Amino acid sequence: MRAKLTYLLTAAVLVVYFVLVGSRGVLLIQHGTVLTVTFGVAVLILPVIGIWFLWKNTQFVARSNRLAAELDAQGGLPVDELARDGYGRILRDSADEVFARRKAETEDSPDDWRCWFRLAVAYHDARDTPRARKAMQRAIALHAKKPVGV
Repeated sequence: MRAKLTYLLTAAVLVVYFVLVGSRGVLLIQHGTVLTVTFGVAVLILPVIGIWFLWKNTQFVARSNRLAAELDAQGGLPVDELARDGYGRILRDSADEVFARRKAETEDSPDDWRCWFRLAVAYHDARDTPRARKAMQRAIALHAKKPVGV
């Protein structure tokens, strides 16, 4: 719940920022000189890119959460079996061991979105965010292709 609130607060702050920056771009364009119009258009491009990125990221998070809820309902969410140090940080050897099992599971069933979801969690636990995101994108794509009722 805390992560959702943090995400919503961050998204709200970004939207306010995009509106403020966009309004400055409009003011520059309204000034009417070649230089201010050029800068105004350049300033307007940044909020457009930011809003697009925020939208795509929000879609990704929503789809990932739907997969997590479905996997939880099936009893298939990965169990936290990672060893931690005295400060609660995941021990690298433990993350590597779990990752190896999840990778083998995914190689055995490459078309199963559930395996890709669990692999994404293992990548995340191993602090490999880019690969975690790619694995989750694969899980989302496979889930979207699954036959109805499966």
